[in-house]
Amino acid sequence: MSSTSTPHGLHVLATSPVPGLAVAERRVDRPEATIICIHGGLDRGGSFARLARRTDRFDLVTYDRRGYQGSRSLAPLGLQNHIGDLLALAHHEETGRPIILFGHSYGGVVALGTAIADSTISKLVITYEAPLPWILRRNGTRNPLSNDPALEAEKFFRRVVSDVAWERLSEKERDVRRLDGPALLDDLTSLHGPTPPFDIAQLRTPAVYTYGDVVNPDFYQSLSVKLASLNPIITSGQVFNAAHGAHLAVPDQLAALISELWDDTCASV
Repeated sequence: MSSTSTPHGLHVLATSPVPGLAVAERRVDRPEATIICIHGGLDRGGSFARLARRTDRFDLVTYDRRGYQGSRSLAPLGLQNHIGDLLALAHHEETGRPIILFGHSYGGVVALGTAIADSTISKLVITYEAPLPWILRRNGTRNPLSNDPALEAEKFFRRVVSDVAWERLSEKERDVRRLDGPALLDDLTSLHGPTPPFDIAQLRTPAVYTYGDVVNPDFYQSLSVKLASLNPIITSGQVFNAAHGAHLAVPDQLAALISELWDDTCASV
């Protein structure tokens, strides 16, 4: 399949295996498995480029979720459609090699929901600081959402990244983030519906809930304990000196953790 090289080691596929999705990949010699990376809110697949360069044991595939960046025109939105996209992308990996799902933030919600929808799709699910407020809600994080996607995108960026980082963006860069506002607003809304989006007790795939030690580690540890009590197949792990953007700030540590979890969970099976 033809692709376009980027300066970051990922190759953007000229023809998407899933119509409408912008997909990129990094292939290696003799891969043991394929990692499919799912990004969080107001992010994009390219943010996993640093991680991709450090995963020489695995092929890595990533993509812009529908509503975001290169997949912005794909509709409708909604968690079930994100799950459907990931299922389609995973089914397209017809190599016979096992699949690891790695979901960052809201991408972890998509990864877990996908593994519940089809327990055969992957051998291992790894999430990093996935928000699961119907299981355990973090105090002070639930503010009323407006109906203005552009405003919510700016507020989210300022809260998750920083005010300083937002001010440093050019007006064009700010507009790009604002255009992702509808998808972000849908992500945030889906987490706080009247019913849980899925039942974590139905997960049958080994899963590891990982988190950093910089911001709210006590909360994430409590959430990990709660998850294990609801489903013993879920274990936990910590990335040291890491905040929410571990895939950007400490990709070496994250790549090493994924490799270790693969060895512990699947390589000897």
